[in-house]
Amino acid sequence: MLKISLPLRLQLSLIIVMGAAFLKHHTWSNLFVYGAIAFVWVCILQVPIHKLGGLLGSELIFLSLIALPLGWERASFLLVRSLVCLTTMNSFLLTLPPHSLGIALKGVPLPLPFKENLILAAQYLEILLSEVTQMQHSAQLRGLNGATGWLRYASASMIGSLYLRTLDRAERVYGAMVARGYDGELPINSALKPKERFTLLIAGVIATCLTLNSYFTVI
Repeated sequence: MLKISLPLRLQLSLIIVMGAAFLKHHTWSNLFVYGAIAFVWVCILQVPIHKLGGLLGSELIFLSLIALPLGWERASFLLVRSLVCLTTMNSFLLTLPPHSLGIALKGVPLPLPFKENLILAAQYLEILLSEVTQMQHSAQLRGLNGATGWLRYASASMIGSLYLRTLDRAERVYGAMVARGYDGELPINSALKPKERFTLLIAGVIATCLTLNSYFTVI
């Protein structure tokens, strides 16, 4: 896999997603170009195909229930566009190292207070997911394998236990942050290198031209 910094990887993924999301409806040729870009992105990041396929399958089943009532022609375009967007973002998320989402969010061009809240929310979300993984492992050790076994295990009491465990661990994380000098402000300055900025500029120009072209294409 090419050595691409996490902030640049996230911003490139967002450019692809936003470009595809703003495409004019039924401009299939432009959408297929974004699909090819998403496929190349998957190859560059070397995404585990079995994990990506399982994730996309469950997401598209849910989206199809929402889109199909709109009519087949409109729903088909929306589903393919969603497939491109989900493939791009899932590829980023599936190749993200543990506890590094906050690092990737540092480069997002957002107002400072919103960015701080977003980074903290991402850190606590990782804590929650870690606790869920531990509880799933505990359920497997008790012989509750598969999705149905996990659903039986995840009763109301287990959800309450998960909340308390997550809260306790979050307090420990906050105490560790204070011990390391946290005073309410995060060091979130993460400037991209000149080469990375140039790459981002080229990607932005290509996505902008491709999306704007869809509005001048005669269907």
